[in-house]
Amino acid sequence: MLLPRRPTHVIFDMDGVLLDTEQIYTDVTQEIVGRFGKIYDWSVKRHMIGRPSIDSARYLVRTLDLPIAPEQYLAEREEAFVTRMPEAKRMPGAAELVAALRAHRIPTAVATSSSRHLFELKTQRHRDWFAGFDAIVVGDDPRVERGKPAPDIFLLAARELGADPATCLVFEDAPAGVDAARAAGMMVVGVPYPGLEVEALALADHVADSLAVVTLERLGVAADIE
Repeated sequence: MLLPRRPTHVIFDMDGVLLDTEQIYTDVTQEIVGRFGKIYDWSVKRHMIGRPSIDSARYLVRTLDLPIAPEQYLAEREEAFVTRMPEAKRMPGAAELVAALRAHRIPTAVATSSSRHLFELKTQRHRDWFAGFDAIVVGDDPRVERGKPAPDIFLLAARELGADPATCLVFEDAPAGVDAARAAGMMVVGVPYPGLEVEALALADHVADSLAVVTLERLGVAADIE
């Protein structure tokens, strides 16, 4: 894995990178659009993941020509999420990579487009794990003026870490997230969720099949622990 610089700080997207929430999103959305005889697949989803909820909802309603308002879709989705999102499990390799970074004293942050409410639902069973991150920035933080693919959320995460954006490394599974990291002047490793074509993350410095194959040695940040 060849990165242009040695990373000093690491920022993770959450959905599809740290937590396996993407299948929940897909299942719930298909249940909603299926009532209207529509299909929600990656040809639609690839343009929605990583973006602010209302932007994604508007795209969905427009693209599938749904007879409901974006706000209604989000309300129905939210109701289903209350019971479904706490079921989210960690993505393969996520716990091990985060633990290795912490052991080597490399600061880490989470930068997610999820609202604070959704973040709390998704991390309900993982609160101790997420408490170990040095910074967490959510999508409805008032300091995030524009959602991904704008760089705002990643730049804010860097400020929270006290880091130079140029030496921050981002892990992302969404095209909009890769674009946002690039716009922030950061390095980025794409980790495509199964079903998303690798080409969608072509602007990443590197694309890894899973966090399970990412090591500190491959990132160039391994060092002796005192």
